[in-house]
Amino acid sequence: MIVSSDTIMKPPYDITPKVLELLSSVSEKLGFITATHLEAPKAELRKQNRIKTIQASLEIEGNTLTIDQVTAIIENKRVLAPEKDILEVQNAMNVYDQFEKWKAFTQASFMDAHAMLMRGLIEKPGKLRTTSVGIAKGPSVTHVAPPPGLVKGHLNDLFSYLQKDKDPILIKSCVFHYELEFIHPFTDGNGRMGRLWQNVILAGQYPVFAYLPVESIIKRKQSEYYKALSDSDKVGNCTTFIEFILNVVDEALGELVLTQRQSLSVAERIDLFIKRHPDGTFTRKEYLQMFKNISAPTASRDLKEGVAKKLLEKKGDKNVTKYRIKLKR
Repeated sequence: MIVSSDTIMKPPYDITPKVLELLSSVSEKLGFITATHLEAPKAELRKQNRIKTIQASLEIEGNTLTIDQVTAIIENKRVLAPEKDILEVQNAMNVYDQFEKWKAFTQASFMDAHAMLMRGLIEKPGKLRTTSVGIAKGPSVTHVAPPPGLVKGHLNDLFSYLQKDKDPILIKSCVFHYELEFIHPFTDGNGRMGRLWQNVILAGQYPVFAYLPVESIIKRKQSEYYKALSDSDKVGNCTTFIEFILNVVDEALGELVLTQRQSLSVAERIDLFIKRHPDGTFTRKEYLQMFKNISAPTASRDLKEGVAKKLLEKKGDKNVTKYRIKLKR
């Protein structure tokens, strides 16, 4: 439920000591990941993490396919499984393949993503529901979503909050995830959209979330996930859900830090520098400031290769040498 706060319809939640502690832990890990370039994982790891993300998010919604089966579908191999389950994987693969295309703060982009995610699975993908809906767990109804006539207004308010509120993006992404589940704007696909869009929101500021398999941990803690949603519903305040999701994010980042320390190749270093460098012109010293674990001769060889591949342009010589990025990635 979203309530008015000045000009923004702000969802009710509190910044508790636990939230602050988790924000600090997450921020510390993100700082380490940025410093050690773990936000740019190798291609094979990106593929593996994306498969984990897709399989886990769909399994939460009842999809029966295993990691191996999802991998086979992504590799265009034949899989014996229910057609609906296969289509869910294919749709999700298409959505995640276009991850960088989605605009986190734009409702039209959000609706387009739902249309792609649910194509062939529901009657009107990418359209808001026009009927009432209740969420059942076992024999009881655990949540009654707002009436269909209120859905559009609630969604508008939620995107306005996302765009205008000054709280950290880590908090706002959790709030968006919860509120989307509360509003339940679509006839189906709300859960997978909530998990997807939280990552889209976070990846705009922290690129590691484009590949971090947060959904795998949510799947491991599925009963806690639903309890956090339910408990937040009961009190009309999503603080409990914020604490739960921040803890999941912290755990996912911790696993990455522990298991994926890596040394980058020349091509990966150049590509990362081009993506991160705000100005088109730089020196070898500036290149070394980003990659503190390589020597000056290694940096020179990197830059020479970048010039040879026509990614960079060299001007000057020796101490006055400067490089210009020819093409931003």
